[in-house]
Amino acid sequence: MYLKKHKRKKNGKINSYYSIAEKRKVSRGRYVEKMVLYLGEISDSQKKSWQRSIEIINEDNKPVRKSLFAFDQDNHTHHDIDTIPVKLSKMKLNNPRTFGDCWLGCEIWDMLGLDTFWSERIDTAKSPVDYSKVVKLLTVNRLIKPGAEFYVHRHWFTQTAMDVLLGCEFDVAEKNRLYRCLDRILPYKEELCSYLKDTWQMMFNLEYDILLYDITSTYFEGLCKSNPKAKFGHSKDRRGDCRQILIALVVTPEGFPINYEILAGNTSERTTLKPLLNKIESKYGKAGRLWLMDRGIPTEAVLEYMRDNGIDYLVGTPRKLLDEFQEELSVKSWFDVNGSVRIKHIAKDDECYILARSKERMAKERAMRKRKLRNYLEGLEKLKKCRSRDVFMQRLGKLKHQAGSCRKCVTLTIPRNKERIEKGEFDYKFEASKYKEMIYRDGTYFLRTNQSGKDGAALWKEYMLQCNVEQAFRELKSDLGIRPVYHHKQDRVEAHVFVAFMSYCLQVTLRHKLRASACGMTAQAALAAMSRIQMLDVSFETQDSRTLLMQRYTEPEDEHKLLLQKLKIELPPQKTPKIYSGKLKK
Repeated sequence: MYLKKHKRKKNGKINSYYSIAEKRKVSRGRYVEKMVLYLGEISDSQKKSWQRSIEIINEDNKPVRKSLFAFDQDNHTHHDIDTIPVKLSKMKLNNPRTFGDCWLGCEIWDMLGLDTFWSERIDTAKSPVDYSKVVKLLTVNRLIKPGAEFYVHRHWFTQTAMDVLLGCEFDVAEKNRLYRCLDRILPYKEELCSYLKDTWQMMFNLEYDILLYDITSTYFEGLCKSNPKAKFGHSKDRRGDCRQILIALVVTPEGFPINYEILAGNTSERTTLKPLLNKIESKYGKAGRLWLMDRGIPTEAVLEYMRDNGIDYLVGTPRKLLDEFQEELSVKSWFDVNGSVRIKHIAKDDECYILARSKERMAKERAMRKRKLRNYLEGLEKLKKCRSRDVFMQRLGKLKHQAGSCRKCVTLTIPRNKERIEKGEFDYKFEASKYKEMIYRDGTYFLRTNQSGKDGAALWKEYMLQCNVEQAFRELKSDLGIRPVYHHKQDRVEAHVFVAFMSYCLQVTLRHKLRASACGMTAQAALAAMSRIQMLDVSFETQDSRTLLMQRYTEPEDEHKLLLQKLKIELPPQKTPKIYSGKLKK
């Protein structure tokens, strides 16, 4: 059989008509043409559909029962879904959810090869859902909208297209499965750190000759008495009323984390450096590295150990040590590094000392000091009206705590120890000379190093890389929501930090790719832009009362296209439509 075209000229216009014809063999080897079905005028799409149907019938001269229209089919799928007749008035748009940011997070995860890394270690044949997909879900959530595991289970998973991206149903976000995943991943922390270090080295050609080290704290909600590492200590989050843990982090100048350690909340920072030095050297070799650290971390004994073992360091030094070098520094002249920074450089006892003064830092510190002093003086003025001694002492203690060192330049006249304070018994006096002495060293840095052959300007630029580890802590605490910690068990707490660490790894990878191709755009800005790409479930009712379902993400805008072009990645193809018998269950 074949499709035959007929032409007819009418009123000066040529019209085309079609019919299905076949040739039949008759006597004496002759063939006659017989019309099987007259179609009349048909569209191009209908013409293609008829031709495909005829080809199926003609194949190997073996007729195959093939429906010409969708309503003749009994199966859930259709060979030519583009030609299914639907009721446009029954079109529905359901289940809007975010897609673009989740897809970008999963894309960075796959780019680092973490699917393979985790599937080889934690996936088992007994589990109905691969745990590698569960840890992917937790990490992407921490990257985009940090929340507790129960929040992922109850809200976030259903508000995103992670089910489509993971190829899983809601089972992947089942509450107990999320917690069990935390119990599985922790033993592979050291393997992952080594794996990511090698992966980044291949992807970005990184070097690890300079390492930045710093410590921060994160606090708990709850007592956490059963956690041996949850202790009261000096809180950098200003939550001294809560138990805490310390996180010691080592990163490269580009912000890539090499390793981290979780320490008890009351651990002295001065005792953390030497064990980590030995660990990094045993793991990555004893190559010539420079360690950058803030003041307060290394002790004199540790610095002497580093000098004896040929480990270079560049550390901040408390400003009070300036008094010991005041005479030698006074004869040195200032050297301008740039328009806002000047330095002095001296060498003494196999070490170099650098005094730096930054105009921008000075303006910032003095503005902070003036604000505290102003609030302190205003509070003292209001305190003159207080008559109850108990209330007076409470408010005065709070004001002193908020003022910090600024309280040293105000002299107070405290009333006698009695229940009622009379008018005029309390007074204060601002000491301008003490204030000038206090602000004299604002904006100054005093550094020391055992490096040789470098001038002061180069050493200053190296020390400014310390800002990268501080930025890493800000991202862990703010963007990735590592604080507060709601888990109480020690293993779960460490697994929570581990998930945040992996999320930071995704963020710093995305940031580095943006820095190379889309300068000026942050990782969080890229994720926020991609979040505007939504996914919808588009459903139609067909003429034969079945349901055609299409999961479609919205078309990317020009901003998204430009971002994807810079990152050299493409959105995945739209998913194939599905057809179901009857109506879909809600």
